[in-house]
Amino acid sequence: MVANGEAPPRGSAAAAAGLRRRRATGGGGGAGGASTMLQFYTDETAGRKISPNTVLIMSIGFIAVVAVLHVFGKLYRGPQ
Repeated sequence: MVANGEAPPRGSAAAAAGLRRRRATGGGGGAGGASTMLQFYTDETAGRKISPNTVLIMSIGFIAVVAVLHVFGKLYRGPQ
């Protein structure tokens, strides 16, 4: 790195060394986050397995039931 905080020139030996150092140590900053996100969809997690489509259908069904109950409540409330 250059002393004033700027990155070294692109084709320089310092830039190549920095790139090798980053590849060897971290394995990529985003790779760790991706592996933890994938853990939600593997067999290693505990609990009940529900697909995203099932959750979507159940959510839409719940919204529909609430809407129907709201309509019935308005229709059968009686005279005021």
